[in-house]
Amino acid sequence: MPEHVRLARSGRYVDWRRIFFIFLGLGLFLAVLLSPAWPDAVDPMGEAFELTREGKASIALFVLALVWWVFEVVPIGVTAIAIGAVQALLLIRPAKMAFGDFMEPSVWFIIGSLVIGMVFTRTGLTRRMAYRVLVLVGERTSMIYLGCFLMTAAMTHIMAHTAVAAAVFPLLMAIYSLYGEEDRPTRFGKGLFIGMAFVAGAGSIVTLLGAARGAVAIGFFNDIAGREISFFELTWYMFPVGWAMVLLLWGLCMVLFPPEQKTIPGLRERARHLHSRLGPISRDEILALLIVLATVGVMMARSFVPALEPLNKSAIILVSTILFFLLRILTLDDLEQIPWNIVLLFGGAMSIGLCLWQTGAASWMAVHWLVLFQGAHWFIFVMGVALFVLTMTNVIMNVAAIAICLPVALVIAGYLGVAPEVILYASLVTAGMPFLLLIGAAPNAIAYGSGQFTSGEFLKAGIPASVLLMIVLGVFVWLIWPLMGMPILAP
Repeated sequence: MPEHVRLARSGRYVDWRRIFFIFLGLGLFLAVLLSPAWPDAVDPMGEAFELTREGKASIALFVLALVWWVFEVVPIGVTAIAIGAVQALLLIRPAKMAFGDFMEPSVWFIIGSLVIGMVFTRTGLTRRMAYRVLVLVGERTSMIYLGCFLMTAAMTHIMAHTAVAAAVFPLLMAIYSLYGEEDRPTRFGKGLFIGMAFVAGAGSIVTLLGAARGAVAIGFFNDIAGREISFFELTWYMFPVGWAMVLLLWGLCMVLFPPEQKTIPGLRERARHLHSRLGPISRDEILALLIVLATVGVMMARSFVPALEPLNKSAIILVSTILFFLLRILTLDDLEQIPWNIVLLFGGAMSIGLCLWQTGAASWMAVHWLVLFQGAHWFIFVMGVALFVLTMTNVIMNVAAIAICLPVALVIAGYLGVAPEVILYASLVTAGMPFLLLIGAAPNAIAYGSGQFTSGEFLKAGIPASVLLMIVLGVFVWLIWPLMGMPILAP
């Protein structure tokens, strides 16, 4: 436990920074809430959008949540609870709506995804796959980079990228211990751990299992655009961009962090030894793998089998959770280990996003923002939205960034004649890859625990990575996605 935290709990230390940001959030909330009425927003067609009392209050609540989430003055789940409570107390929305968002099907999908990640870790499937990959990649450091990145990205297709980073981290530490540089930071260490954080984000955009942001974004898309995005449809468009980024990030790490040594002698033998110590594959591993593969298969089959299409994806993934407990792969102790703090965050993100939308605040902000894009080419608009989401996701949790940005962007798209699908996918690409700040995603913070790099070094590596991301996204938006069948302009 950090010394200042220990002293704070003992009453001998006052965390003035935390107190400052608590009152900063409250002060900004009251300043917005009690301010005089704000002027109407007027769109290019001359239609006026009034900011109601409830709309202004929802913006005030958003500002409070933003400050508290960014600086984590309280646990992020507690800030989420405050979002629901303030809506109900100030009559911004009925309590049933404000708190009902915490139980949205998308939130339950997130719970199911987290449980799958827990099962892979508990049963040892994660370690078994990881050691096997290391035996295959050998001892060349460039191939170790590539093998670790491919393994990390592939695992994020079936489990949350946070769980993947947590599971892969000890393995990478073991690999680095064989590098022969003790605990001293090296270029290889920087590239290994920073690259792991980067590709965890790149891989996580490919399926709905990789992170919660996909399920949350699709929930908003369904509410606003009136169309549901299937598991397969998302993977169809995200797979090529995600894996293009994984390979390009490997090349970038080789340029930014060329390893001091070209090989790590003995690595392949160490991996064989660790794999052999696991013994034969267990009953729980086999059952867990079959359940997960069946779950993913059913969700993908919804796109091809009309009889399965009405089945809700959250219900499907929760069946896997039930089976894990019925077959005693997981126990009550495991249920209590689910990160409910994160689940509450997702619920709060849904609540504030829908609050901004349903009170009209999102439309009001969208029309004001629209003025910046009057006469702009559709490509400039889409990339501008993506850049805005990329900026936001580096300073707040990506689920919250999606919840705040996507409703506004979808409103603007309607005015400019841009298809909502390209807005959804472009936003999900940049929301999944916050390469600049450690607070942007959990894998970034997990990688930082290696002690191989500073936050400044992470930022320096993240700048060219973010530029690379925007270039790749631009190529997909302009050329590749239209060739794959994605609608770009509204009919």
